[in-house]
Amino acid sequence: MIGTIFNVVGILIGGLLGLTTKKTLSPAAEAQLKIILAALTAFFGLRLTWLSLSGPMLLLLKQGVIIILSLILGKLTGKLLRLQKFSNRLGQYAHQRIIAAQSSPAHPASDGFTPCAVLFCAAPLGIIGAIQDGLSQTGFFYPLLIKAVIDGLASLGLVRVLGWGVLLSAIPVLALQGTITLACSHLLGPFLAARGLLDSINAVGGLLLFSIALVMLGLKRIELTDYLPSLIFGPMLTWLWR
Repeated sequence: MIGTIFNVVGILIGGLLGLTTKKTLSPAAEAQLKIILAALTAFFGLRLTWLSLSGPMLLLLKQGVIIILSLILGKLTGKLLRLQKFSNRLGQYAHQRIIAAQSSPAHPASDGFTPCAVLFCAAPLGIIGAIQDGLSQTGFFYPLLIKAVIDGLASLGLVRVLGWGVLLSAIPVLALQGTITLACSHLLGPFLAARGLLDSINAVGGLLLFSIALVMLGLKRIELTDYLPSLIFGPMLTWLWR
């Protein structure tokens, strides 16, 4: 759970800095940091996919086909389940709560807790990062470390608008991402490893991380949440193709 702990600490540090100081990053510094974080996300994503591919040319070709099919089937499944639309509704709800809180003179804890908990927990980077952190034997916490910086900067600005309740949003982040990581570490990971299916889910997860980087840079509009079921189809197709 190293990645989740980093994420929680990032939210708390950002919130505390927002409450105790008035310093903010300049637009130029924010743009540079955004590029750096996106580049790191792309690097770790492609590296994860690259390390998950191995064997002779025919096997590599087979793995590539499985990855593509997993993404296609995952996208179709996500669209049928309306995952992205549900994620968009959550984002709109949080946005409306933030706007409503700005016009209020008093800020109870719920003003900061509810919208920030929704924003921080619904991010695809957090879900994918928590899964990879749990599946990796060496602790692949880098995506959640990047998310920690992003959430920390967000809480730095939001705490000045919504009050100290923003700090409480670290609790559901700890609960959700920590549960995912522990479940993957103790249940899903050993199950997949015993059947030689870890590489398939890691390869798909790496490409999803790369896609997140493209969205962060504004280079491509991708409905990322719809692709999350691809993580299920990766090992499933690998097992069936045997």
